[in-house]
Amino acid sequence: MAEREKYSSLHLGLDNSSQIKNWIRPHRNAYWCIPSREDAEFVARMEDVLDVYELPYNPRRPVVCMDEKPYQLLDEARDVLPMKPGSDKKTDSEYIRNGTCSIFAFVEPLGGNHHCDAKDQRTAVDWAHQIKVLVDDIYPEVDVVILVMDNLNTHAPSSLYKAFPPEEARRILRKLELHYTPKHGSWLNMAEIELNVMTRQCLSRRLGSLEEVATELACWEKERKQLQATIKWQFTTKDARVKLRSLYPIVRTEAGYASIKT
Repeated sequence: MAEREKYSSLHLGLDNSSQIKNWIRPHRNAYWCIPSREDAEFVARMEDVLDVYELPYNPRRPVVCMDEKPYQLLDEARDVLPMKPGSDKKTDSEYIRNGTCSIFAFVEPLGGNHHCDAKDQRTAVDWAHQIKVLVDDIYPEVDVVILVMDNLNTHAPSSLYKAFPPEEARRILRKLELHYTPKHGSWLNMAEIELNVMTRQCLSRRLGSLEEVATELACWEKERKQLQATIKWQFTTKDARVKLRSLYPIVRTEAGYASIKT
């Protein structure tokens, strides 16, 4: 490896490791959520969500983040050979596709409460029923649930009216305070952290049916609740105004010159 780097640096005329580190690598690519520069809509929603994350813990007004993800149902084409002393478990590379399902995840970052569920699909009605469970079964005694989520078209108050009579839809909405992450800002949703942990600990293997997924998720949710696993969010509005300065619009001052208010 050292010899290859030495040859590459000589071949490209690079003098030191810093130059090697910063060379252009056309064979590499990284995928990011990239917002527009000077995007007032983005920063307004971002700061709204960050303000919510800075609220002190209040059990009467819990902050809950929700997100969802698709999951591919895969079954084994051949029997798995179990492990034995001196030999690892062996799984055939061939598999059977059994369609997909949608996983809903809710996490209360400061309270350590968790809920997840798997459904055949993720329609507006499916989302509405998940929200009813959140309000009536998980947090029936609170004053209001402060709910943070992305701006998917099904994550809207109107979805409740598609699933329930108007009186019921309005009752549920009165228990909610909704906050949305900006477009290209899904990283601001702490439920994505929950989904990443879920994928690593529970879903990084083949599960062939919705029933299997639901069973595994129920066990994982129980463990997360027992651990009272919380999320410590550290990125603040103050940080955003420095590190994401380019996203803030340039403001014209009375003095007649451009400045960025931070």
